[in-house]
Amino acid sequence: MPQMIFVNLPVKDLETTKGFFGKLGYSFNPQFSDEHTACLVISDTIFAMLLEEPRFKDFTKKEIADASTSTEVILALSADSREKVDELVDTALASGGSPANEPQDLGFMYGRSFQDPDHHMWEVVWMDPAAVEGDGRSA
Repeated sequence: MPQMIFVNLPVKDLETTKGFFGKLGYSFNPQFSDEHTACLVISDTIFAMLLEEPRFKDFTKKEIADASTSTEVILALSADSREKVDELVDTALASGGSPANEPQDLGFMYGRSFQDPDHHMWEVVWMDPAAVEGDGRSA
């Protein structure tokens, strides 16, 4: 069985956050969701557990970072093409997200970023498959 990852993110308003990611085309696994938590399905092995802040606090003794003033994590997602990068980020911005950083275009790699309604930073990146295979075209 492939290893899975469950990234836990605190959210202020679960329904707003679910609506935002729903507009981006993502679904939720009801088996791991309840009235305080939503399991965002990113892929067959990648999930984001969106937990209302009081529920998130049950899992840590530390203070919850204020993502509007500090960066606690940058979540990076791959995309199949430059167009898919633009499509996802443009949809995020039109659905209540906000800009994060300037686009990066290195030729063999292209990425853009946004902040979700809770100010978590998400990067969406496309990399030329030939560059990943290491054929030297990116050098």
